[in-house]
Amino acid sequence: MPKGNLAPGATTISELLRAPSGRIQLGTIDPRSTPGFKGKKADGQAALAAHQTRLEDLQEQLFAQGRAGGDRSVLLVLQGLDTSGKGGTVGHVVGAMNPGGVHAASFGPPTKEELSHDFLWRIRAQLPRAGKVGVFDRSHYEDVVTVGVLGLADKATIGRRFATIKRFEERLADGGMEIVKCYLHISPDEQRARLLARLDDPTKQWKYNPGDLATRERWMDHVEAYERAMARSSTEAAPWHIIPADRKWYRNWAVSAILIERLEAMGLDWPKPDYDVEAERTKLLAMP
Repeated sequence: MPKGNLAPGATTISELLRAPSGRIQLGTIDPRSTPGFKGKKADGQAALAAHQTRLEDLQEQLFAQGRAGGDRSVLLVLQGLDTSGKGGTVGHVVGAMNPGGVHAASFGPPTKEELSHDFLWRIRAQLPRAGKVGVFDRSHYEDVVTVGVLGLADKATIGRRFATIKRFEERLADGGMEIVKCYLHISPDEQRARLLARLDDPTKQWKYNPGDLATRERWMDHVEAYERAMARSSTEAAPWHIIPADRKWYRNWAVSAILIERLEAMGLDWPKPDYDVEAERTKLLAMP
């Protein structure tokens, strides 16, 4: 467990940032805060580098166990408003792992084929196999949050989807998958700054989507939808974590810390070889 920079009184980052039970009020959580971390940006970047090394080792152990017949896997779900840093988190946190042991998927508006199936069809197709770390940049929660805000489904349908999601995630957890759900909590001011930065930089203008402004106009509708979604779907099997995301370095540090804690709690180890090590050594040394 990454304890090095925990603030006094904190136990684990997972517990510290876990969404509270009952009603969730994102307005009471400062997006620029750094709960659980004592230090400045440079300290956070140094701590992240240490996390990346630890994540690489843990992911390799998970992958090795999968190759040896293990059934464990990890799924990191990233949600948040536009520019909250889902892609950046993938790059700085999951990017530290061996690509051969990672499966990343990004979910935009459903295609015509995807709409012809139930809403979890495209999600099931992208789940990580045993031994792998999967990461979702947006996920099945778009079908209860964004769909609800845009009025693309009625309340009864949204309610049924929540029930389906909870059963779905519980089955995944029962099958050996660790589910880590992170909501990246960004402020309107920080979002404006990041959108302006995209417009001002020709190398980043491709990231800008005029449709982001339509979402921004309904900021509170989306925030309230996320509050309801997390309250209805944060469970022991698949808890939500609220990550203050105005400071990119802290966002990356916090998500990596939670992943390390969850991976370490899995009790990973190197699988024992199913062959005689000394016999193989002797045969190899005898070869020309």
